[in-house]
Amino acid sequence: MPTVKSQRENASLLIKGGHLIDPAAKINAPMDVLLREGRVAEVALPNEIRGGADEKFDARGLIVTPGFIDLHVHLREPGQGYKETIASGTTAAAAGGFTSVCTMPNTAPVVDTAEWVSWIRHPERGACVNVFPIAAATRGSRGGTLTDFAALQRAGAVAATDDGKPILDDDVMRMALRLGAELNFPVVQHAEDTRLTENCSMHAGPTSFRLGLRAMPAAAEAAIVDRDVNLAQQIREARLHVAHLSTSDALKAVRRGKRAKARVTCEVTPHHFTLIDENVGDYDTNFKMNPPLRSATDREAILVALADGTVDAIATDHAPHAPHEKQVEFERAAFGIIGLETALALAITKLHREQKIPLPRIVELFTAGPARVFDLRGRGSLVRGNFADVTIFDPKKRWSFEAAKSRSLSHNTPFDGWQFTGKVVATIVGGKFVFRME
Repeated sequence: MPTVKSQRENASLLIKGGHLIDPAAKINAPMDVLLREGRVAEVALPNEIRGGADEKFDARGLIVTPGFIDLHVHLREPGQGYKETIASGTTAAAAGGFTSVCTMPNTAPVVDTAEWVSWIRHPERGACVNVFPIAAATRGSRGGTLTDFAALQRAGAVAATDDGKPILDDDVMRMALRLGAELNFPVVQHAEDTRLTENCSMHAGPTSFRLGLRAMPAAAEAAIVDRDVNLAQQIREARLHVAHLSTSDALKAVRRGKRAKARVTCEVTPHHFTLIDENVGDYDTNFKMNPPLRSATDREAILVALADGTVDAIATDHAPHAPHEKQVEFERAAFGIIGLETALALAITKLHREQKIPLPRIVELFTAGPARVFDLRGRGSLVRGNFADVTIFDPKKRWSFEAAKSRSLSHNTPFDGWQFTGKVVATIVGGKFVFRME
């Protein structure tokens, strides 16, 4: 069983013999890394770091990278601790190689005040990795009155969103982007025209027809992304981030925005680059998520965008649910799956080994890319002086995922029993191990 060994406060750590991939610093070579007092003290060629360290980590045969950043997780607190807590969710994050996670505000109550942002960040929550709250964009996430972006930002929120719900009203979204532009504060959109998806439970296609399920057209996502990209092009300095993008037409809108030099970014999830709607099979609720699994054509478009640089980040949309919320009829089941502990393995297995996407590009999608999206300064690269957040993994390690052994409180996953290649060996936050395999 992986364990975390105790370390002295302000201890130094030398990571020796590994292969460093740091896309932001343009490093892809054997390097040693010295961490001291929570920061990167030195990065040098093998055996060139002089002086001792309190502890050494033998990284021979392993890949060393900046700490992974997940832009989209649901830690369920406040109010839904039976599904997940900040403590349990960040433990799962550490096991998956994530040193920083951005938590969504669709909790009970909704995180729409500075006080709730501060509550999430309080040490009493027991987080073992960095937690960056994303606050609600509108009060109660009801899509009407904007929240106090400035106060939320001062309290530590890194962006605003009504994730789980879209901002449908054109004027409200326009005001959100304008206010975000004034504050250099990203607005994250859950792109779904709910007027087209009410009471729907999967993607509209042959599988939904066979199963007799009401289904979501791809246009419900693409129309919102198209509108939002148009607004971002009109509003100077607006920062639009498209969450869990899943359709080829939505990607076309993002590409258009990027070509126009608008500040438009997007993320995709491992389940959307791995699975398609056919995988739902015969009403398996572990394959029910929102956005839903899409067509093979949509997945192919996502794979191309991951390879060519259009996509900025891989984000898990880790969405834990209790058994009674998933083990029901498909249409009644909750949307979402857990994903923190399988994200890297899916990326290496599906993107690197099968699609031949280079490992440095995959690392960028977990590190420099997400750090740029939310401007997480001092993270996403291991240049000297940055935070000592490090992920170490074995790209050739074969293993199988057992949902029952997940560190999450919930076990709702379509990947139970899957065979993977690529395993996290150690996760370091602020110079300290928060996960370490024996």
